[in-house]
Parts: sequence; C-alpha cells; structure tokens
Amino acid sequence: LQFPLLPISALLLLFLCRLPVLLQAIQNPGDLQLQEKAWNAVCPLVAKLKRFYEFSLRLENALRSLLEALTSPPYAPMQHLEREQALAKQFAEILHFTLSFDELKMTNPAIQNDFSYYRRTISRNRLNNQQLEAENEVNNEMANRMSLFYAEATPMLKTLSNATTKFVSENKTLPIEDTTDCLSTMACVCRVMLETPEYRCRFTNTDTMLFCMRVMVGVIILYDHVHPVGAFAKTSKIDMKGCIKVLKEQPSNSVEGLLNALRYTTRHLNDDSTSKQIRALLQ
Repeated sequence: LQFPLLPISALLLLFLCRLPVLLQAIQNPGDLQLQEKAWNAVCPLVAKLKRFYEFSLRLENALRSLLEALTSPPYAPMQHLEREQALAKQFAEILHFTLSFDELKMTNPAIQNDFSYYRRTISRNRLNNQQLEAENEVNNEMANRMSLFYAEATPMLKTLSNATTKFVSENKTLPIEDTTDCLSTMACVCRVMLETPEYRCRFTNTDTMLFCMRVMVGVIILYDHVHPVGAFAKTSKIDMKGCIKVLKEQPSNSVEGLLNALRYTTRHLNDDSTSKQIRALLQ
C-alpha cells in the first residue's frame, strides 16, 4: 500500500499564512478595492484548505484498508503486526500526520475566520454573477462540506475516528476484539518504547519520540471510540496510567496538544468507569 502523506512543511505554510489584508477587508466592507485584494489573497489559501479536506477523504479510505489488512483472519492482531510491519508503519505514519495537523489547527483559530470570509464573499457574489460559483475552485457546495470539516476541533482525528467506527460496524462477522486488540497492541508498543531506557537511548532525535507519542495517543483515541467501555476502564487492555505518565514526563510544550486530545476528543473519559486517579492525571 503506497500512500504518500502531505508534508508537515505544507501544513506550516498553510497555518502561518494569516493575511493582514483580510483583517482590513473585514473592517472595511465598503472598500471595493480592498475587497478585491483580499479575495485574490484568500483564494490560494482556500485552495490549500480544499487540498487538505480532500486528503482527509483519502486518509479515511486508506485507514479502513489498513484495518482490514491488519485484522483479517486467520492471524491474531499481534501476528499481523509482526508479519505486516510495513502496513503497521503506514498506519503509524497516518496517525502521526493526523495529530500533527490537528495540533496546528487547534492553535490557529484564524483559519476559520479566513474561510468564513471566503464563504460570505462567494455567497454574496453569487447573487450578482451566477457563473462565479462554477468558475471558483471551491464552489458553494464544496465550501459547505469544508466548513463542517474545519468546524471540528480536531478534524483529521474526527475523520479517522468515524472511519474506525464505520469499519467495525460494517464488518459484523469480524470480532470487535480483533480491531481493539490491534489498537491496544500498538499503544503498548509505543508506551514500552518511550518508557524503557534501553529503547529510548536508540532514538536519535526528539522527533522520533514525538512520533511515538502521537501514534500512541492516536490509537488510544481510536480504541476509545470503538471499544464498548473505552480505553479508560479498568478492563481496558491499554495501560492508561502508564501512557499518561510517559506523556507528562516530557516537556509540556511538546505534549500539551496530545494531552488535550485525550481530554477532549475521547468518548469515555468522563464515564463512571474511569478511575479518579486517571482523571486527576489528565487535569
């Protein structure tokens, strides 16, 4: 399975491109010359937003294909991960990209303001020129779909969570444990690599550690979305105390986004089955 991921550098360029001209145009709606400059400036950014939205749809299909390959009979999840290491690595790469994207998106709310300006403009201009919508790369229908996507706090993670849930619901003959065991095994592998000095000393840079942490958090969230009682219950096959502990041992500026993902994008954290100790660790 070949699935090239969009580079993180493209993400940085996207999220750092806050245009002063848009602020001026919003503050001066009657200045037609300023509106035209803002429109010409925002269109390339919206085209990039469309690219990432369409990429999320490809991610959804890729994830479901990977889950099918890593959970299909007759092998157990651990056997799959041992036999198909390249697929497991691709799964990890997708999760790493997803958490990277959502961390940047959560810290840049201006992106939604810029997109709202685009939607307002295209809706207003549509009344004056019906051909405008067809000529734009992002027409009104596409803009509506993108708006729902970017309205999510963690849009890429939401896409993967929905894809995992859909995979489980559509494969009723496949025991749900095959999927959850695959996810919990990956979480365990990442945790052991992070907390064991013998393995950690092999990491050549902090990016490798961050990669492992993002993958660990990603599979925890997917597990929590599809497992009937979630990742935080005592019966969970994920050592949540150990996972949270290893995150909190890292510099706060590198893991706060991951901790927030566990706090706000999981389903079962606030269930009665979640121990007070785990809740306290995440506070």
